[in-house]
Amino acid sequence: MQPSEIRFLFDYDRWGTRRVLNAAAGLPHEEWSRSAAIGERGIGGILVHALGAHMRWRGGWQGRTDRPRPEAEPLPGPADLRDRWEIEWNALDEFLDTLDEERLKGPFDEFRLWQTMVHVVNHGTQHRSEVAALLTQAGHSPGDLDLIDFAGELTTD
Repeated sequence: MQPSEIRFLFDYDRWGTRRVLNAAAGLPHEEWSRSAAIGERGIGGILVHALGAHMRWRGGWQGRTDRPRPEAEPLPGPADLRDRWEIEWNALDEFLDTLDEERLKGPFDEFRLWQTMVHVVNHGTQHRSEVAALLTQAGHSPGDLDLIDFAGELTTD
């Protein structure tokens, strides 16, 4: 896998997450903070979990030993969570800038680095789809979140 392909996948991940966060911005607090909608989490909790997983994986790729757990903190509001995602995306961009094909093919845990990176994008897709269903039920659909829609937007820019 090439660095440009990994960046494309993470750009898609960011695009989809921003769409979901934008749709969630107008939610009443009780919808945002409701739990046990899917498993033990609701919209806010799912999005915080996705951020935490993203942070932990990126930190691991960078050799960090700290394991941030935003899930254990009080639930932030949509705007605060978006700010935290922006910080994470900036940190991710710095990491992505260091990658080359050799590093992507190299090991991370018992996998290749690129495999774990694709996993993180896929994990985000799972949780965005859960949140999108809940948002749609609440009358705040984020619209289409398919990768092909993202790619189509790139070709029209």
